Amino acid sequence: MTKICLFPLFLLASVAFSQRKVITTETEVLVIGGGVGGTAAAIQSARLGVKTILVEPTNMLGGMLTAAGVSCTDGNDQLPSGMWEEFRQALYKHYGRKRLNTGWVSNTNFEPKVGDSIFKAWAAKEKNLKVYFGYDFESVGKEGNKVTGATLRKKDNTEAIKIKAGVVIDGTELGDVFAATGAAYDLGMDDPAICGEKEAREKNNIIQDLTWAAVLKDNGPGADKTIAKPDGYDAKKYYCTCTDAPCEGKPWNGDKMKMLHYGKLPRSPGAQQDKYMLNWPPFGNDIYLNVVEESSESRVKSYELTKNHTLGFIYFMQTELGMKNIGLADDELDGGMALIPYNREGRRVKGVVRMNINHIKHPYDYTLYRTGIAVGDYPVDHHHARYPGKVPEIEFPPIPAYNVPMGTLIPEKTDGLIVCEKGISVTNIVNGTTRLQPVVLLTGQAAGVLAAKAVQLKKKIREVPVRTVQEELLKAKTYLMPFADVKPDDPHWEAIQKVSATGILKGEGKAEGWANKMFFYPDSLVMGQEFRYGLFQYTRKSYGWLPPGNEQKISMIFGKLKGLNYWRKKEFALTKSVEDLKPYWESWGLKDFNPDRFITRKELCVMLDNCILLFGSKNLPMDINGKMGFKYSEF
Repeated sequence: MTKICLFPLFLLASVAFSQRKVITTETEVLVIGGGVGGTAAAIQSARLGVKTILVEPTNMLGGMLTAAGVSCTDGNDQLPSGMWEEFRQALYKHYGRKRLNTGWVSNTNFEPKVGDSIFKAWAAKEKNLKVYFGYDFESVGKEGNKVTGATLRKKDNTEAIKIKAGVVIDGTELGDVFAATGAAYDLGMDDPAICGEKEAREKNNIIQDLTWAAVLKDNGPGADKTIAKPDGYDAKKYYCTCTDAPCEGKPWNGDKMKMLHYGKLPRSPGAQQDKYMLNWPPFGNDIYLNVVEESSESRVKSYELTKNHTLGFIYFMQTELGMKNIGLADDELDGGMALIPYNREGRRVKGVVRMNINHIKHPYDYTLYRTGIAVGDYPVDHHHARYPGKVPEIEFPPIPAYNVPMGTLIPEKTDGLIVCEKGISVTNIVNGTTRLQPVVLLTGQAAGVLAAKAVQLKKKIREVPVRTVQEELLKAKTYLMPFADVKPDDPHWEAIQKVSATGILKGEGKAEGWANKMFFYPDSLVMGQEFRYGLFQYTRKSYGWLPPGNEQKISMIFGKLKGLNYWRKKEFALTKSVEDLKPYWESWGLKDFNPDRFITRKELCVMLDNCILLFGSKNLPMDINGKMGFKYSEF
């Protein structure tokens, strides 16, 4: 008889751990997490010629846009900025059309596998980028207060990669990397006395509902794709989802087909069946679950509850609503079920800058707008309907379009680390708008620029000049200021972006529901009072030669700008009169040169950008809070 020796499981685990293969490597930039922000950061860093490694636990790139199945985007429809617009153009090319509003929740809908293929195609083009799939974050490496790399492991723990890096970017969904470094962070709602928001109510650990999304497919009227009845199924959880559903109260105001078409996806060329994103808030598959501080192993177990909740909703639709032909899409995600949950909220790092709702409501009362690196226009939107208790009544104020300050990406005290994804340094209320996919894609792109510049300039992350990052973002047609009325195809878009980022000429914000705005009014006349006040705010120096309330003429403006010796560009040092400006005026693409007529805001921006050192000059220092370092003697 053969004897069988049974080892305790913990001994087997320890043996496996001790025998796992450990690969050691190094890179200039390490991005942990290939979600929306992490993918954008890694691609942008590599595009700037910096050696970059991206590590992602799943087999997909794009996070909430792809692996989480939330492929109907929210916001920034009228802000075609940077990588967000690049992504949309790739979608238009794939589907052969620009109108992707197949569902009514969004103007940009797509199949998750298409989004994944776009990100992977971008990554494959970058010779400086290496991507590892199937690795979970394990630990960080630190030297004193500086993050120096991380260890990542395969899910079965048979292999690990230990990576040394000059800069580490946290692209995880819940902020696991910055938490592991010991960086300070917030979780849940804020104390109004600390965050400075009158809308905030109390400090607690309540986060937004999450969703385990799915992609469904219409298999035709005769098909029966009814799934097995999920364990613990309770039909009452899904009552009132639409007017066709049983309801013991007030149902959502729409029938089952309107509910289904909420997230209808466009068909890829040659496809014969319709697909639908299932991410339905009213009594649907939103669920409350706070596992942010739990281990990854514990989270996996808890997430089974959220998967089961979504399966229950699908079963409800098939049985109670008579939609048995609508089944899980077998060619998407994990048999139609998302690979990861849609986490609307996790940890929020305490950065060198903390963005609160006041900075969005009244941007020009502060100086942070000068440091903008990403833009958004979606209202503050929180999901709390499934919380099993009373949620404090929080006022979500109307807001204009806004920009995100660079300092929100940089931890307050930890060096060598940049944060992207939803964990940037904002308040709980602000998270309700900065968490949206286009904004996270743009903050990720900015994180990639910041990391690359830190490597190239051999500076600490917090020492990289804001203007250096902004100049690189402008090259990628990325908005610094969220103007809906001046698009990147305008030849003077960059000049307007630069000058408006100084505040010498300001925009006007308007709250307009699901697509908020900020306008620059490029063709309006330049008013002396506004110009004088803008210059004073920027330089803290009075300019008596600007009469308040009067429109400005080319002759007066240019003649006075010549006198600003410190700002003047060299090529204009020898100009004798306003007529010397004429050949330049025409070379800048401006028309109708007439010293006696009033000039527009756009024309003034072009003049300032070409004649005067206002933006990007090493001699014009600006700190991370947007405050200028001028010395009055220099004028």
